[in-house]
Amino acid sequence: MLKRIIQGVRQDLNAVFDRDPAARSLLEVLVTYSGLHAVWSYRIAYWLWNHRLKLLGRWVSTIARFFTGIEIHPGAEIGAGFFIDHGMGVVIGETSEVGNNVTLYHGVTLGGVSIEKGKRHPTIGDNVVIGAGAKILGAITIGHCSRIGANAVVVKDVPSNSVVVGVPGRVRVRKEPEPTRPDLHHDFLPDAVGNAVRTLSHRIELMEEKMSTITGDSYAPSQTMQDLRALWPDPARQQKKDCVEES
Repeated sequence: MLKRIIQGVRQDLNAVFDRDPAARSLLEVLVTYSGLHAVWSYRIAYWLWNHRLKLLGRWVSTIARFFTGIEIHPGAEIGAGFFIDHGMGVVIGETSEVGNNVTLYHGVTLGGVSIEKGKRHPTIGDNVVIGAGAKILGAITIGHCSRIGANAVVVKDVPSNSVVVGVPGRVRVRKEPEPTRPDLHHDFLPDAVGNAVRTLSHRIELMEEKMSTITGDSYAPSQTMQDLRALWPDPARQQKKDCVEES
């Protein structure tokens, strides 16, 4: 029992040093990291909850929320190497299941969408990174090694090794192999709306060119097309333009 506790403490500390370059010393982490304090408080509350001391477990979690701003229900199942960065405003519901080496940022909610008892909160796979302000709602599953963009609202299952952005969340399965550790580059996100607009504007431009050929008029992009290009530039077109300017 004691050996398992010590191992868990080491895993939680290693998670901080592995994923936060701002962590400078063990003393600093122990004294100032509210995310770590919330995780350790949860471990205590979880033990109480599962030994029929549910009221005491809820009391411990409430005290932890008061001091850290992070609310983790003691009934949640959370794996090893769990790291909450900054942490303020994080909420993890009762029937949530979180895998190993998961990283959460501030404002994340693992919430339910039902008043029925039973499984009503998300299941998060291993090595998942959830960006600031993201909301994952309902008894859905987020596959291993996935990345949830900041402020995304996820209400459907997500396959492993995927990226999710937008409201509601749009899923893009990555072509790269699954990373062996949490992928913290959650600034690299697909622009689903921009890609759709670029595709539609390209088709409209082709139609306008064809119509000008039929009518015999000279073609010039409309002001609308120019505005769309300015808002959502085509990376391939921009790269070609840069090459011409450099030459």
